[in-house]
Amino acid sequence: MFHVSPEGDDSWEGSATRPFLTLERARSAAREAAGDVVVRLRGGVHVLTRPFELTEADSGTVYEAYGYGTAEQEEPVVSGGRPIKEWRERDGVWLAGVGDLEFRQLYVDGRRAARAAVPGLPGAAEATATGYVTDSAEPLGWRNAEFVHRGVYPWTEARLAMAGASADGGRTVITMAEPGFGRAVELYNSTWEGNTSRGPGLPTAIENDPAFLREPGTFVLDRSRPGDHVLMYLPLPGEDPARTVVIAPVLETLVRVAGAREVAFKGLVFADATWSRPNRPEGFVHYHGSGYYEGGGVETAVLGEGASVTFPRDSVTVPACVRFEDTVGAAVEGCRFTRLGASGLGVSGGEGLSVRGCEFDTLSAGGIVVSGSRATTLEDNRVRRIGLEFSGSPGIAVTGTRGCVVAHNEVREVPHCGIVAGTGEGIRILRNLTVDTMQVLADGGGVYLSGPQGEGAEVRGNVITDTRTPYNFGLYLDYGASGVTVEENVVMRADNTSVLHVGPPLEDVVFRGNFWDADPVGHDDPPGGVTYEGNVTIKDERELNAATEAIRSRAGLLRPRG
Repeated sequence: MFHVSPEGDDSWEGSATRPFLTLERARSAAREAAGDVVVRLRGGVHVLTRPFELTEADSGTVYEAYGYGTAEQEEPVVSGGRPIKEWRERDGVWLAGVGDLEFRQLYVDGRRAARAAVPGLPGAAEATATGYVTDSAEPLGWRNAEFVHRGVYPWTEARLAMAGASADGGRTVITMAEPGFGRAVELYNSTWEGNTSRGPGLPTAIENDPAFLREPGTFVLDRSRPGDHVLMYLPLPGEDPARTVVIAPVLETLVRVAGAREVAFKGLVFADATWSRPNRPEGFVHYHGSGYYEGGGVETAVLGEGASVTFPRDSVTVPACVRFEDTVGAAVEGCRFTRLGASGLGVSGGEGLSVRGCEFDTLSAGGIVVSGSRATTLEDNRVRRIGLEFSGSPGIAVTGTRGCVVAHNEVREVPHCGIVAGTGEGIRILRNLTVDTMQVLADGGGVYLSGPQGEGAEVRGNVITDTRTPYNFGLYLDYGASGVTVEENVVMRADNTSVLHVGPPLEDVVFRGNFWDADPVGHDDPPGGVTYEGNVTIKDERELNAATEAIRSRAGLLRPRG
């Protein structure tokens, strides 16, 4: 057993009284020790200057909070952040030189500060082949602006950098950075109800320029001089640069575990990481969920007579700040993932990983993203306030898996889907609770399952309430989902509870014994591939709650948490 403390020393032996200072030193000691090893982290902030990586050589090692599982459990924070201390003031704004640091988030006394923004282009504006024109002169002074395009499609949100602006008579010509803008023009093309649109359209918001720094509590990272970036923060009343703790996330990856067996993390907090990829000229050309477009061509989906939409032939997934790749029997238990600039936890490949009793909050992208793994278990986790920057991100996303179980999780306050399962085999989505999903973007659900699922897939005992936006399906099976039993779920307060007619059509899908507060779309004429039997619609909420008390009491977290 070894110990690590922010007050330790790597020249010590790693005992409880003489702990190591760094995780790297503890890793080296664990590799030299015989048998499985436990590394205990004392409370406080353990600052990483580079990603902490574990490999096959670290198999069998457990990293846990000191006192884990007892009333004396401490809170070790594994942080990729850097405190900003050297401030100067100008006209009420705090300024600090940060060199070549790239970050998109800022945390002030633990609060996520918003990037300074304005609601769209000023003046009479219109799109051009290379950007925009407007009759306002304001953009001539912008030097860091990032254009946000929320709802290009109802389920998308692009982020594109501005390259420059010039005066042309009484107009301002805005040129957007390439290749991002060109990719957006290539991807976003649709026809609907006789109307055709091409490109991202006018921005819904514009962020991160000093000219926008008007609202107290907001910040800008001025990157106009390469290698000499300046952080600007407009403080809230009462904040003092001598006392206020300001943390800039620096690392993009906190922890990477690759090829290890029986590695575990217990009771740790993973915090303060960023993801700078959208700062580049490529921008963030989002399509759906955690996927974004980096070129490679698009295809067209026909949605009906005279209706179509283009979609990427290939897409890339937003990364996670903590990653497990091709591990066997790994475990993440009782941990918290917070203040992260991408997704929280990413799992790719491998077998038998379990994530239990964890908290995911204050994340720019998704909570948990799993792809291509076998026998992964996600149980008793709470996901909330995620997708704060990349609004298409689901709370929990699973695709290409075999035998994955998603059970007893609570997902709430998310901008798009709560739980998403893509094509896979035998997934079981059991007794989860989703509340206040689809808060920002449309066309999704509290639980969304897409594509064939082999045999034996289940969506059972889930409670799905308060699915927001004007177009959604609380419990949504889509894109030729097949081999699924949908049973004993409760869906209420959604725009639509569910839908039976989708394209490609559902096959070998059974809806049985579900409770709704409104009939699903197509319930009175189920397609040939759908069995619809024994479902109950109760419009009165009190009666519905009474009838479903047993189901609701078993859904959500196994262990209530404050």
